[in-house]
Amino acid sequence: MEYGIISGGHAKKALFAQFATVAKAMSHGNRLELLEFLAQGERSVEVLARLTGLTIGNASQHLQHLRRSGLVTARKSGQYVLYRLADEGVVILLGALRSVAEKNLAEVEKLVSGYFRSKDSFEPVSSEELLQRTGKGLVTVLDVRPPEEFAAGHLPDAVNIPLKELKRRMAELPKGLEVVAYCRGPYCVLAFEAVAELRAQGFTARRLENGLPEWKLAGLPVESGGADA
Repeated sequence: MEYGIISGGHAKKALFAQFATVAKAMSHGNRLELLEFLAQGERSVEVLARLTGLTIGNASQHLQHLRRSGLVTARKSGQYVLYRLADEGVVILLGALRSVAEKNLAEVEKLVSGYFRSKDSFEPVSSEELLQRTGKGLVTVLDVRPPEEFAAGHLPDAVNIPLKELKRRMAELPKGLEVVAYCRGPYCVLAFEAVAELRAQGFTARRLENGLPEWKLAGLPVESGGADA
């Protein structure tokens, strides 16, 4: 649209209309889930469809909405189209959305109390506390995401054991150390399930209050490469 020379009032309305374009692109649960996965690293449409349980066509449509709004970018790699978040501001936006919903929507409180707090009523570990405790060798940091996400970026010295493998690989975790598990974000169910399983097997375990995207956003150290475990 060509705006030309317009009055201040019209300019403001036009600007707010563009802001609304971003809000509209985020007004779907599947798109928010896609953004959470993309916050872990660049992914193809096919992989995103598998992770979210969507058809490739449906996932592609949602990604096009996100791309047109400037929330994600895309590039061609051979026969695949790879998507990634436009910038770290998208992680900030998701965090703000979550914070407002937590404070003002009763249904969010019901969901948090009904599932997440029933799984883990303990206070989560803050990033600052985890840095201090890992520096002293007091904890094992456990990344329960899939190996490809771990390889794209993870907390320093983290052990990668995906949740589905945790029960049979629990012997790989050092005895006598508290385990702090993390995954994709504050409400990533993988970390909640991992902590419940670890406690059931006698480990002292807590979860990190946030996930890798929030850790990176805070400017904290991140490593990349495959898992050693």
